[in-house]
Amino acid sequence: MDVVEQVCTERLRLRPWTTGAADLARLADIYGRDEVTRWLGGGPSVPPDELVARWTAVHQLDPRFLCWAIERPDGVSAGTVLLKPLPNGVGEIEVGWHLHPDSWGRGYATEAARAVVDRAFEFGLPEVYAVVRPGNAPSMAVCRRLGMTPLGRMTRWYDVELEAFRLMAPVVVE
Repeated sequence: MDVVEQVCTERLRLRPWTTGAADLARLADIYGRDEVTRWLGGGPSVPPDELVARWTAVHQLDPRFLCWAIERPDGVSAGTVLLKPLPNGVGEIEVGWHLHPDSWGRGYATEAARAVVDRAFEFGLPEVYAVVRPGNAPSMAVCRRLGMTPLGRMTRWYDVELEAFRLMAPVVVE
């Protein structure tokens, strides 16, 4: 298996989720919480080990994409930050974040998403999208802090009405 790089920010380490006992337990805890999954349309349809395997497979097909564990300064995984193709799209790429409630309100989602978006632009992606369930004010605030442009509500990718946001890569002048 190919080695996946870590992404580090001022406070966080973004690393691949593993099938280690601690990671699987934390994934089960995060995605087993109604206060998290209500914004995702429900929990995963597969157990945590298969979720990790699927995320790894996406990365192996295209190294630009991955679902990282957001590791806090105390070593606990705050949640997941992802970069992946949107389903039913025409090449649009999504950045997303799913955090455990014990990590809400600390700026971790914005910090992790900013690092992943910057990485996406370094890989040459021209734009990145985010989709948020209506009413999820904290995630919409993350989109605003990232500088994303609101596109309105769409059902295009997940067959449910979601608030869509887009961030264009900065123009590089040589």
